[in-house]
Amino acid sequence: MIDADKVRMSFSGRRVLDDVGFSVRGGECFGIIGPNGSGKSTLLKLLSGVDDPEGGEVRFGGKPVRDYARKELARRMAMLEQEALPAVGFTVREVVEMGRYPYQNWLGDEEGEPGGLLDAILDKLDLTGLAERTLEHLSGGEKQRVALAKVMAQEPELLMLDEPTTYLDIGRQIQLMDRIQEWRREAGLTVIAVLHDLNLAALYCDRLLLLHRGRVVGIGEPRDILTPEKLADVYGIAPIVTEHPIRGVPQVMLQPGGWEKRLAGEDRDNGRVDVSRRG
Repeated sequence: MIDADKVRMSFSGRRVLDDVGFSVRGGECFGIIGPNGSGKSTLLKLLSGVDDPEGGEVRFGGKPVRDYARKELARRMAMLEQEALPAVGFTVREVVEMGRYPYQNWLGDEEGEPGGLLDAILDKLDLTGLAERTLEHLSGGEKQRVALAKVMAQEPELLMLDEPTTYLDIGRQIQLMDRIQEWRREAGLTVIAVLHDLNLAALYCDRLLLLHRGRVVGIGEPRDILTPEKLADVYGIAPIVTEHPIRGVPQVMLQPGGWEKRLAGEDRDNGRVDVSRRG
């Protein structure tokens, strides 16, 4: 489906991604995890074609991402970001209709009538009753459902998620991820998700890529990646990793301590000691 081959990226002379390579199979949910500043969001931008790597290559369907026309790429992949909605004033239906842009000509017309598709998506996400309501009158959970409806209207083969649950409570997080998983099963969708919550990543992802300081620490099933040793090395914590009683996947329990050593190590790497970060 999509491959990254020795991808490198730098900003202001600082290497952000260093020879990152992996392949994502069609139909799987592939999670990208790691501490802040490890290169997760930068990697997602390279995979989506928003930015070009300074070294290496990203291929989608066997073809370099940079060789796709923007509309062609938008018909095959979509991105759900933390703040994915336009400015206030648009109705729910108008926002969902924006997902059809890759299929429209320069006059805004589309072959066929997408109304039935849009109605089905609104119904599936319990948004039919909100279709004429404007965004400023929606709750956070409702807005996130609208954002998901917009990318569903795009009908992609590949969906990329950039920390989509950041501003949601735990109930809305599970609801959003469940709906994406349902869509994945029904449509054979491939999902690449950048997630901060390691427990969500273990529950929903088939495989995980663990990044640290721009390098790949490991790729594998959650039980192979979410180990106390790897988490201690990367996050500087002393976690307790246990098995989910129903799903059988690892779940991470936190306990105080360990972070001071990590911050001290980061400060040494940056050539300074910033005591304000320890308060």
